[in-house]
Amino acid sequence: MYRKSPLRGIVLIFVGLVMVTGLIWLIISLLANPSEKATEVVDQFYKYEQDGDFSESWSLFHSSMQERFEMEYYIQDRARMLMNDFGVETFTYKISKPEKVKDWQMEKDSQPFETVFKVKVIQNFNSRYGKFSIFQEVFVVKEEKQWKVLWDYQY
Repeated sequence: MYRKSPLRGIVLIFVGLVMVTGLIWLIISLLANPSEKATEVVDQFYKYEQDGDFSESWSLFHSSMQERFEMEYYIQDRARMLMNDFGVETFTYKISKPEKVKDWQMEKDSQPFETVFKVKVIQNFNSRYGKFSIFQEVFVVKEEKQWKVLWDYQY
């Protein structure tokens, strides 16, 4: 005589819950507001910078930024600037709500990006030179289906 295992029912319920949760996550991520995605990428960028994981923060740069800074140079320069020059181990930061900008250019003579989000970031440092803050406007644009970080170089 064949008997059903009670464990099989529990496993089926668990698998069903995992699938439903995954489907909900997929729908939310597809429908997420672009400005929220822009904020998330800026937040992730500065979390990596806080942790000293400059290769990961560099990976969030738009290809135009990656052309400006080779990864090895960026990693060494950021670590040198923060740790050696400023004498800090980490920092805190605040991110503003994103602001949509049309036809923004990274440099004066560069090709404009149709739609970008401008996010204002304030980094707060506690260093051997005292407390200080750096304000920077960070721009986020979609490149190959991913949101990427740009800095302003319009002198």
